[in-house]
Amino acid sequence: MQLSKKIILGSGSPRRKSLMEQMGIPCVVRVMETDEVFPSDLEREEIPEFLAKQKAAAQQHLLKEDELLITADTIVWCNNRVYNKPSDAKEAFHMLSELSGQTHEVYTAIALTSHTQQWTACDRTEVSFRSMQPDEIQYYIKHYSPLDKAGAYGAQDWLGLTVITALRGSYFTVMGLPTHLLYQLL
Repeated sequence: MQLSKKIILGSGSPRRKSLMEQMGIPCVVRVMETDEVFPSDLEREEIPEFLAKQKAAAQQHLLKEDELLITADTIVWCNNRVYNKPSDAKEAFHMLSELSGQTHEVYTAIALTSHTQQWTACDRTEVSFRSMQPDEIQYYIKHYSPLDKAGAYGAQDWLGLTVITALRGSYFTVMGLPTHLLYQLL
């Protein structure tokens, strides 16, 4: 893909960087820490859209005319509540226990931001988990990295290989970057 702008990826996620590379989109990673706090009245896709825009706002003032910033956010939605990144192993265990045997929704929003404009999009994927035993959840938490992932899991690692029984939508949305939407926006 030939782009007229330099792409800045406003995410420290190695999964997002890898997906960009696989799409043939060269990018430079530039992350500015932002609080992932959102108004309590937001639901479903409103949450990651708000957070993707918030991440972009933190560095829009730094953008040059020839740069385009890509920011994203992913949440898991189940039983009418949001599951973001867990703060510790105990919270990860609680989240995974609640997702066990359930079908939940994963929403990933992206914001493309220039120095003067912004475009956003959000994608939804349904993910079904088989029931997990507590020792499986403990194994996962001990041997993988659930604390940096929405819902405390990665579809691309052990849990995805052994627990996901169905996926309706884009696998890459669950990984944290709806590549088909990004391609269309670019």
